[in-house]
Amino acid sequence: MKKRVSILFLIIFSIFFIFKQNVNADDTIRIVSDSTYAPFEFKDSDQIYKGIDVDIIKKVAEISEWDYEMTFPGFDAAMNAVQSGQADAIMAGMSVTEDRKKVFTFSDTYYDSQIVIITTSKNKVTDYSQLKGKVLGVKNGTVSQLFLEEHKSEYGYSIKVFDTSDLMYNSLKTGSVFAVMDDKPIAQYAIRQGQDLRIEMQGETVGSFAFAVKKGSQYEYLIEDFNRALQQMKEDGTYATIIKQWTAVDTNASGDASQKATPVKEVYHLVSDSSFAPFEYQDDNGEYVGIDLELIKAIAKQQGFTIEITHPGFDAALNAVQSGQADGVIAGMSITDERKAIFDFSDSYYTSNIILAVKEDSAITDYEDLAGKTVGAKTGTASYQFLEKHASEYDYVVKPFDEASGMYDSLNSGSLDALMDDEAVLKYAIEQGREFETPISGEPSGEYGFAVKKGSHPELIEMFNNGLAALKESGEYDKIIASYLGKKQSQKSSIDETTIFGLVSNNYQQLLTGLLRTLALAIISFALAIVIGLIFGMMSVSPIKGLRIIAAIFVDIVRGIPLMIVAAFIFWGIPNLIESMTGQQSPINDFVAGTIALSLNGGAYIAEIVRGGIEAVAAGQMEASRSLGVSYTTTMRKIILPQAVRLMLPNFINQFVISLKDTTIISAIGLVELFQTGKIIIARNYQSFRMYAILAIMYLVIITLLTRLAKRLEKRSN
Repeated sequence: MKKRVSILFLIIFSIFFIFKQNVNADDTIRIVSDSTYAPFEFKDSDQIYKGIDVDIIKKVAEISEWDYEMTFPGFDAAMNAVQSGQADAIMAGMSVTEDRKKVFTFSDTYYDSQIVIITTSKNKVTDYSQLKGKVLGVKNGTVSQLFLEEHKSEYGYSIKVFDTSDLMYNSLKTGSVFAVMDDKPIAQYAIRQGQDLRIEMQGETVGSFAFAVKKGSQYEYLIEDFNRALQQMKEDGTYATIIKQWTAVDTNASGDASQKATPVKEVYHLVSDSSFAPFEYQDDNGEYVGIDLELIKAIAKQQGFTIEITHPGFDAALNAVQSGQADGVIAGMSITDERKAIFDFSDSYYTSNIILAVKEDSAITDYEDLAGKTVGAKTGTASYQFLEKHASEYDYVVKPFDEASGMYDSLNSGSLDALMDDEAVLKYAIEQGREFETPISGEPSGEYGFAVKKGSHPELIEMFNNGLAALKESGEYDKIIASYLGKKQSQKSSIDETTIFGLVSNNYQQLLTGLLRTLALAIISFALAIVIGLIFGMMSVSPIKGLRIIAAIFVDIVRGIPLMIVAAFIFWGIPNLIESMTGQQSPINDFVAGTIALSLNGGAYIAEIVRGGIEAVAAGQMEASRSLGVSYTTTMRKIILPQAVRLMLPNFINQFVISLKDTTIISAIGLVELFQTGKIIIARNYQSFRMYAILAIMYLVIITLLTRLAKRLEKRSN
């Protein structure tokens, strides 16, 4: 009998052991977290979540041999998911409170925190009494909310609750709330990242953060695993390394020449300006060279990460990084407080001056001489900001330019009296033969820095800083700078580019590449535009009123918006809209964006051509056909359209010519077609008159051939 009982006990124990093992080891542990709570958890431009909580869980899982998946639904949704059994555990910078202990089982705490009052830099709050009558923002379900609710009547403020941190801080920036209360490390991290925030008050000690599971659930064993792993991490230094990595982030700190960060991407896509010599420009062979490119390539090699660089132009480059279409930008970009609100900057790699330039025979020798004059500067630069600031003081007019070559040509032609630009750039231009002089000493304009979108790719900033420090230590940095700004900075071509023949022979490959891209853009977009135009053109003459209204709305909207705005909205606006709605970045290729914009624009005009062609056919033909019992569709296909097409054909060719010309507008989003190719060449050699003449001839030849084709088709159709 005892033997049977022993056997039965062993069987039951074995079943229990196997079951427990299956629960504890085989099941995937579902861990939920917040979605926007830097530096504890946040998403970078790769759509990868990073932060203190993410790194700690990763290491705990490695030590405890967990098979886990981590999702980021947001703080409230995460807590509800654990309580409802949709998730097994939560790691979301969650403070341990007595109320939460009734619902959750907590681990040992892994971070001690305080909550603080945060304002923008222009507002200074040193005491709660200054908050009377103000609106304070707070994140829902946090200790900060509990604290503010408790003291609301005492200090006379009102509370506005937000579901996410980004909404709360955006409201602070826009002034819809006067101040916010948040965890001190969160605010400190944001300030170190360049956010326009301010902390003047002492923080309130509110407890500590911990990992948690639902109280009484089968996953309470995870708490023991977590505590054991956390203790091991503290003993071997892993914990300290993680905390230091995320709480000691400072983009103003100098790099360490002896250190190398770990890349998180196989290839980083960087963007730059296209015409900002000597920092980036095309040489005689059509290859991009310059200080910025030499530096970033040397840093990438020293730090062991891979890069690919494109050159859409300064404004397009900044927009590409903001919209997630690129990982970083190096483009002679000055570090400013305004930009720090959007970008994370590296250590400065170049100290710049801005300086005024005039023609050699100019009488301007001081800023007072600019009264009543017109002064040019590139938009978005330190030069433009300086001129705007002092315009009323010296009574001049500031004229903005998108790129340097056009600005320099304007000074040369007399439409500008002076211009302001970076001293290194102006020196290079004068070396290349520009007959300018700089009568006034330069103004310090700050520092140039490499930049990434705020909150993304901290490892890229760290690698740049470490690599820059290493280059300076080895002397390679000085060699790079001297090679472009020294006495031998002028890189003369073996072919004389002061003649049209020399320009063509030395740049024909770039020009042909630009021409082929222009033709491809025009042909593909026009083919799509015909399809769009036929559809909406047929709808516009449909007997169904609803279709006619839809067609009219499409034509009015597309024709009523300038093509450049349509292209910019598609290329930059739509990805930003998608990211704001879904949190997912969906960059659009510049060629694709240009094709869509041209197709929509051309389609709207072709729709009107189709409508006009159909209506030009005598209405009696439709009536006669229908009276004979022929259907509307057959009448349109067999009788009306064949006649209308003959009338529309010449207009189609004319519309293609217009689409070909409109490809020049697409260069605004950074697509290097024929026109942009010409501007890039001008930026190197400053032969604007001859280069634009070559471009004009190329467009003239193509368009003339197309016009002749249109006339021949018109004769044959008649």
